Amino acid sequence: MTATPATTYADNARPYTGGDPYADYRTAELPFTRLLDLADRELGGSVLAANDEFFAERENLLLPHRAVFDPERYGHKGKIMDGWETRRRRGEGPGQPWPAEEDHDWALVRLGTPGVIRGLVVDTAHFRGNHPQAVSVEAAAVGGSPSPEDLLAPEVVWTPLVPRTPVGGHAANGFTVDVERRFTHVRLNQYPDGGVARLRVHGEVVPDPAWLTALGSFDVLALEHGGRAEDASDRFYSPPDNTLRPGRSRTMDEGWETRRRRDRGHDWVTYALGARSQVRAVEIDTACYKGNAAGWASLTVRDGTGEWTEVLPRTRLQPDTVHRFALPDPVTATHARLDIHPDGGVSRLRLHGAPTADGLARLRERYEALRG
Repeated sequence: MTATPATTYADNARPYTGGDPYADYRTAELPFTRLLDLADRELGGSVLAANDEFFAERENLLLPHRAVFDPERYGHKGKIMDGWETRRRRGEGPGQPWPAEEDHDWALVRLGTPGVIRGLVVDTAHFRGNHPQAVSVEAAAVGGSPSPEDLLAPEVVWTPLVPRTPVGGHAANGFTVDVERRFTHVRLNQYPDGGVARLRVHGEVVPDPAWLTALGSFDVLALEHGGRAEDASDRFYSPPDNTLRPGRSRTMDEGWETRRRRDRGHDWVTYALGARSQVRAVEIDTACYKGNAAGWASLTVRDGTGEWTEVLPRTRLQPDTVHRFALPDPVTATHARLDIHPDGGVSRLRLHGAPTADGLARLRERYEALRG
């Protein structure tokens, strides 16, 4: 199985005539975008190489914000675009000026964290008459830290995810992927040339159990270790998965912030740990939340389908502060729930511990099953 188009646009976009450049942007609801972007730059994603980046550099593909368009911004090579844009391909000569059918440009992307890919977005925002006619995407699983030359070696097996498919300009072209494999790299191909603003690779993290074993104790809730937010009472300002991202927040939008409550309730997030684990310590960080930090927080955990057990009672939080709590005794958990009272912002939640023997065994079983 490979990918099926979720929403693609094979027709041309209209020329830009002024006003909001996103006013005529073509997009639709793509359910898989709720999953983590495995190519996220902050998780370690990188565009390792491209065969051509004459007009706009390849690194733009993984920028976290949506593409920006400035109609008056030109450089010595022409219009400056917020994306990856290659030069126009030409044919063999005056009798055959058009590029050959197989001619294409490519970019190699290292995923920030390896995993199973569930969906892709090839976003051609602001590329209206200079987008590719079609794209295809392949994926590979290569251990270690391979160079572009290593990845392009003939012995590397590239699995097709998206067959050559027509796409439209100024649009979020989405593809649902049905390949049960763990991948570390993807290759984006565009035919015959043109520009792509952003590439998103959504899926589920599959960590390497050998690495986790070597680490010993770590944040068992971190995105890169397979943790995820399952549900939340409020996603108004930012998604709860932000609380599991690496590093500290640098701005408010890098954490989880809820709207102001005008009732007597409170907000919450439920999480799934990367594996059944023994949790020994908790960190709650309110970095960058100063006048809008959560007032109090409590934490409960659950082992499988068992009862919720309180490990941190309702505790006062300070603005812009890391709060650390060593648990009196390790607690076994597969899920966690953070409750904040009454509302506000939390930038990070860390659960420090290590997988249990059976939790690690399940990780190994899944890892081996997805190696292909």
